[in-house]
Amino acid sequence: MTKKSKEIFEVFFRRKPAMILVALRKNTKSRYGSVLAKEVDCTYSHAVKILQEMEKANLVDFDKQGRIKTIKLTESGERVAEHIERIQELL
Repeated sequence: MTKKSKEIFEVFFRRKPAMILVALRKNTKSRYGSVLAKEVDCTYSHAVKILQEMEKANLVDFDKQGRIKTIKLTESGERVAEHIERIQELL
């Protein structure tokens, strides 16, 4: 993605939430919040806040096993992430 296309993409989408969805889609297994935060270059607390909003919108699911909480896309989250990737390619 060129610099100009990145700039126009960010006009339509907030970068971090969109990139979190795309990152979850690229890796099919469940992910950890700390790993996602590093991938999209934001703080853990900011990533968790975004992910909580995405959970409310039924885009992601949290799976807690003991102290470990993993995140995976829901069916609708998968579709949204796919469309974001398509738009990214067009820009």
